Amino acid sequence: MGSCIICGVDVDGGGRICDPHQEDVVFDYRGNSPDQLVSDRFYRGVVDGYAEFGVFVDLAPGVTGLLHRSELDRRLDSLDWEPGDEVFVQVKGVRDNGNIDLAWSIRQADREFRGVLVQDGDTEFLPEEDGDDAGEEATEDDRATDETTEDVVDETTENEGAVDETTEDVADETTENEGAVDETTEDAADETEGDAADDATGPDETGDADEGESVDAEPVEDATDAEESASSESESPDATDDDEPDELDGDRERVEIGTLSEAVGDAVRIDGEVVGVRQTGGPTVFEVRDETGVVDVAAFVEPGVRAYPDVEVGDAVRIDGEVESHRGDVQVESEALVLLEGEDAESVRRRLAEALTDEARPEGLQPLAGDETVAQLADGLLDAAEAVRRAVLESRPIVVRHPATADGYVAGAAIERAVLPLIRDEHAKSDAEYHYFTRRPLDDPVYGMDAATNDATRMLQDRDRHDEKLPLFLLVGTGSTVESADGIDLLSVYGVDAVVVDAEVADPETREAVDTLVSPEIESVEGDLSTGALVASLASAINDEIRADLRHLPAVSYWAETPDRYVDLARDAGYDVERVAELREAVALEAYYQSYQDKRELVADLLFEDGGNLAAHVSEQFREKLETEVETATANVVTEAVDGVEFDVLDTDGYTHRYDFPPTPLLLDDLHRRRANGEAHATVGIGTDELYIRTSEGVSVRDVAERAAELAPAADVTTAGLREGKIEFLSGERDAVEDAVVAAVAEAF
Repeated sequence: MGSCIICGVDVDGGGRICDPHQEDVVFDYRGNSPDQLVSDRFYRGVVDGYAEFGVFVDLAPGVTGLLHRSELDRRLDSLDWEPGDEVFVQVKGVRDNGNIDLAWSIRQADREFRGVLVQDGDTEFLPEEDGDDAGEEATEDDRATDETTEDVVDETTENEGAVDETTEDVADETTENEGAVDETTEDAADETEGDAADDATGPDETGDADEGESVDAEPVEDATDAEESASSESESPDATDDDEPDELDGDRERVEIGTLSEAVGDAVRIDGEVVGVRQTGGPTVFEVRDETGVVDVAAFVEPGVRAYPDVEVGDAVRIDGEVESHRGDVQVESEALVLLEGEDAESVRRRLAEALTDEARPEGLQPLAGDETVAQLADGLLDAAEAVRRAVLESRPIVVRHPATADGYVAGAAIERAVLPLIRDEHAKSDAEYHYFTRRPLDDPVYGMDAATNDATRMLQDRDRHDEKLPLFLLVGTGSTVESADGIDLLSVYGVDAVVVDAEVADPETREAVDTLVSPEIESVEGDLSTGALVASLASAINDEIRADLRHLPAVSYWAETPDRYVDLARDAGYDVERVAELREAVALEAYYQSYQDKRELVADLLFEDGGNLAAHVSEQFREKLETEVETATANVVTEAVDGVEFDVLDTDGYTHRYDFPPTPLLLDDLHRRRANGEAHATVGIGTDELYIRTSEGVSVRDVAERAAELAPAADVTTAGLREGKIEFLSGERDAVEDAVVAAVAEAF
């Protein structure tokens, strides 16, 4: 039985990683069959070549998988990988024909994982255990050959040479007793393993003595870029002796982290606060922040061993080290690290606090198109903008939740456009934007327990596995009504900060449950705002430098009666009415498919990078699909008049495609706009246990649901969503509910 290299629990079958930590390590694969790969594990690979549909990646000789372009977090042609480059991928699965489906990994360096393991067939072990475990399974002849090879390769390392010589002598004497050979070999390797690790000065010396490889095999690289530079520190008493404090170079002056990109190769000193700690298969990596930025600091004891175990997130530290650049990322290789106390620690925290105060609060709000309704909400919007900017400066992840609608996507994309440049400026790591910003669309405009449970699970895993701070949640176009109370309450249990911005509906009770609530309804501000229009102005306050990119977004967020001020603003930005309509329709179609995915690059291409061809193409598909469904619905609408109100009632179970575009709310919106003739008119779409209401006047869905519950007391009628006019009920009472809702709507008119 083995033990997990991360948590130490026993693992059946001699494995070295437990199930909860499978995705925390990366594997070097040395098998020869795809069937031995384990789904959901991350593997090191080498780019083999490109095709129109993706990238082929070699995981081992003769074992090649496909990373399909749909799995990438960016456009295929934007990848800077070249054939022969080392990359990291996740195995999604192996098909019956042996084809390997790969997924993208945002972690593209060993140091991003908490450990490195070798998988040789069905056996897994640490790279430094390579000589022990692999050698036991080799035949005598292979053992002798491999050991001779090691003598040639490693003859420059005195201790390893001694190991090889001893092992070879033992192998020569084992023709009569193979068991004795194995025992002696293991003893010899065990006696020198610590010395080999202490003498390591490069990636090969932490575990390249692979007794299972042939003479012609290439040495396997299984150390991180950070190890290559940091492993030499294992020779330093400061790096290896935790009992003695590090000694700082008294001659060095502190430099700001924001200037390190200009100091590559220099010996520097930085003071800052630890905002993250992660253990890799090589060094321990500390994320350190000062008033100008964040940088990774690599500290090495020995592979996979936590350096400076007393240093935790939130500590103030002083570090001497050398600035290095690894794959375009600036990093400091630690020579000495000390905890600051007293006045020194207070000085660091004071500088950080002052910088946060100065940088987090925007100077003011300039609403897009000079919208006076938005201007009346300036205080709340500035509070929301400050919360977002402060999260960036504190290295706190930001999670944006929005409905999977055109309006919701416009709002979410506006925030994304504003925040990503701030994260890039703050962090030296090139992939920081994928760690510190997440946009998660919602199938249901209500932020319910399902979404909140998903979010809570993810944030707790990130906190416990990767020492990440709990995120700031920004809910746009959702979370503002009592229907979202349970979800909001779950987040509040963990003390999570939440900001809600919604232009359409809101309940006063929500104000007490979240840190900031921005809503025209709550502030009794009259206007014709969409959430996309309101949030676009918020995004410009977060980052005024991208203001020009946002000018067309408010117009895109409206399906009808777009305010003239936003039509003119879009036109000034180069987007006429036809192109705005194409964008709106294209976003609505793409929002429906893979609704749980953020589609970051695709949405950015549509809204910000597209010259018109992509949106026009997708928009054409939108119109064809919508028109087909509208024709079917129109042919099957039942029309009736009740108390002077004309009703169109559609059986959505019988006459719509429930699992294809368009979604029922979008279909009913379009159907209602086409058939309402200016008189009192209502459209009701009723399914098995839910219905949607559209009215020509401002009828309260809550009031309708309450009245219908009185008329059909056995149906358990409840409001499920104010924004989309959704009511739920017991399926066995469908006919009674239909009659009750029609009567309640007629009374409301």
